[in-house]
Amino acid sequence: MRGATGEGVAQRSRIGEIVLEAEALTRPSAELEADRNSAIADLLHENRFIPKGAPEGPYTLHLGLNGGRLVFDIRRADGSPIGAVILAMGPFRGLIKDYLMLVGAHHAAVADGQQARIQAIDMGRRGLHNEGAELLLRRLDGKIDIDFDTARRLFTLICVLHQRLTH
Repeated sequence: MRGATGEGVAQRSRIGEIVLEAEALTRPSAELEADRNSAIADLLHENRFIPKGAPEGPYTLHLGLNGGRLVFDIRRADGSPIGAVILAMGPFRGLIKDYLMLVGAHHAAVADGQQARIQAIDMGRRGLHNEGAELLLRRLDGKIDIDFDTARRLFTLICVLHQRLTH
């Protein structure tokens, strides 16, 4: 999935385009696809992304998984490479598993019309997003400067990528 910002929106410290590298592997569930689309739209609308030591952006981010590692392949807007940040997935796995479980539970609650359960699950999802964002901020510290909202949206995309590779 590719997304790009409109003309005049490009800034020096932001992602201008994002590409999910595992896009062709499997189709995500409808719920995860909605989360992915929302995260990409929100991310491209507003984000803070400053790779340490990189030239000014905007940047094209190719986000993917390779050999059990999370890869932030950072490129200039013209596609020329800047560098990559690679993180072990281990610290994220528990949060991702819980997030994917809540996505399934949310779908079931919506299908059953259980409004109170939907609200409780949404609160849990927000909490997991916050935990995932905090973990991502810590893991990227000193490598890429991002804000909390950008980290939340990237965590959603990491969950989508992980689901694509495991289902």
